[in-house]
This record gives sequence, structure tokens and C-alpha cells, in this order.
Amino acid sequence: MEYKERTYRTRFAGDARRWFCVKFLESDLWIGVDSGSYSASMEADVYAMLVELRRAMDAYLLMDPGYKAALTPYDAGLEALSILQEMSRVSHKTGIGPMSAVAGAVALRVADFIKSRYAVKEVIVENGGDIYAEATSDMDISVFAGQSPLSERVGLHIPASAFPLGICTSSGTVGPSLSLGRADAMLIICKDVLLADSYATAFANRIQTVNDLQPVIDRISNTPAIQGALAVKDDRLAVCGLYELRLFK
Repeated sequence: MEYKERTYRTRFAGDARRWFCVKFLESDLWIGVDSGSYSASMEADVYAMLVELRRAMDAYLLMDPGYKAALTPYDAGLEALSILQEMSRVSHKTGIGPMSAVAGAVALRVADFIKSRYAVKEVIVENGGDIYAEATSDMDISVFAGQSPLSERVGLHIPASAFPLGICTSSGTVGPSLSLGRADAMLIICKDVLLADSYATAFANRIQTVNDLQPVIDRISNTPAIQGALAVKDDRLAVCGLYELRLFK
């Protein structure tokens, strides 16, 4: 129940940004912008954009059911939306199906839409644990890891100079998304949010027990596109990359 209520979002809500929620079908977005750039029309504009995007994506997936079902790299047809083409591109880098990048892809599209309509200084879009962030101040990102005693107790510190970034989390024990592993959380940070989203799933798939944590983190350390990672299984964690580990009360 805690995951469904997305209580981890309260960590964002306490900052100086203006936050709002936009939902349509499975997309449940928590969006933050700098308070000075917020407009009363922003929420309705984002909702209309999200509805149009999701309907167009779903229409293609009905015509090409193999795309949605693929667990390995899969090329969208030439008539597919560019967002679906981009997800296919990422799938060839991570070795799994293109739908593994869908949450990050939608988050990026929404952020780009907001930037095209409003003169925002900051925009953060969280979509089911997957985040696209352009921030002007340092951020501490805690990891939601379900029933693990480390859930929301550990995370990474990201300096303002690192943004924009994709910060994405996959789990085999939390939430409805398909995972072939049993990780409580696999957080991946990349410049490309689609890549971060897909890699999070790909590496979460490799974790079944605590004994898999270090081998997976060692493999991540040798993946140049990944800037940081934090894996949680039960009461154990493993971490690598550019960003400092943080402990939270």
C-alpha cells in the first residue's frame, strides 16, 4: 500500500519548488518547477499534452503488439512516434525490451513540453520512481526499496553542477513493472533518462540474492554511460559512481 500511495514523494514536497500531480492511464507524474515560473495553466496544459501523447503511443502499440511484449531489443516501425523510436534505440544498448524505457521517455517529453511553453529555471518530472531532473541546487535522492529496512534510509547526493540527469529505479519486489530479478531497488543515474530507465531494469534483472549485489555493481562500474548506481537487496547495499552515499533518518 505504501508504494501505491507514493509516500516517498513527501521528500520532494518540502523544498522551495512548486509541485503538482498529473495522471492519465498508468502515467502518474509528480512535477516540480521553480516557484517563480509556475503558472496556473501549467497543470491543464501538461494534462492535455500527456493525454495526446499516451493515446498516440497506445494506438501504435495496438498495431504492433510485438513492441510492447518484447523482452529483447526491438525496432519500432518507420511510422512509429519518435518517442517509440528513441525507446528502441536505447533497447539495443541495454539488451532488453524498449518498454523498459517508457517511464523515463514520458518524463523527458513532459519536461521538454514544459520548457517549450514556460520560462522555467528548474523542472523535475518523477514518473513511478523514474526521474528527469534539471535543478539549480544540490539534491539528495533517497531510494524507495519496499520492505527492505534500508528503504528511504539510503540514497545519493547529487550536486547542482551535475544536472540535467536521468535518475531511475527498478525493483523486483515493489510495484507493477515487470522485473526478472528480486532486487528491492536498483537505482541508475545517466545523462540520458531513457538509458537510465532501461539500465535500471536490465541490472535489477540480474539480482536474485544479496550475493548478486557486488558482481552487478562491478559490471555497472564498467558501463561508461552510467554515472552512479545504488543497489539494495534485503538489508544489504552496494554502490558505485560519482555521487556520495547519503544516510537518512
